Amino acid sequence: MLTTLNTSYTDTRAADLAWALGREPLPALATLDLELNGAKMQLRLLGASHQVLLEEDRGPCSETVACMPGSSTPLPLGVAKRAGDWEYEFAARVEVLSPGSFAGRAQELLALVSDHPHGLVGVFPGSPHAFTAMLAQRREGQVHWRTWHAYPQDGQLVATRTRVGVRRSAPAGDG
Repeated sequence: MLTTLNTSYTDTRAADLAWALGREPLPALATLDLELNGAKMQLRLLGASHQVLLEEDRGPCSETVACMPGSSTPLPLGVAKRAGDWEYEFAARVEVLSPGSFAGRAQELLALVSDHPHGLVGVFPGSPHAFTAMLAQRREGQVHWRTWHAYPQDGQLVATRTRVGVRRSAPAGDG
């Protein structure tokens, strides 16, 4: 689903993004509700990036990547956490692209995500390449999502990848 976000482009630098796990829902400019084989998800586009809310039998999971005033947790390159019966893995990278490469990559991502039934893209007014895109799927009993945050003025594209699944037990004999 493609939408134009009715707000100014506020998170103007990749370096301003922060990561948080377990935050309460923040005000969203656009949402997409999904059910993926029993997992209820809400993809949320914020005025400052994204939030994913996941609900399964094992409980809730909330991920926020945004410019959060007062946050001291910068965007990490990787996180692996266990919480109850959940395993959570997060990875982020910043791509720096030339203006021509950035425009081409932006068009590829916009086409991929906007036409996908589990995709949500919000384009900010003023630049067709200023966007946040989210894509979710479930495979092998795990929920996966990817996001892209585009900063055309700096040629930066922040890509994140998250996996949430049931905590695995160690095989017998591995002790």
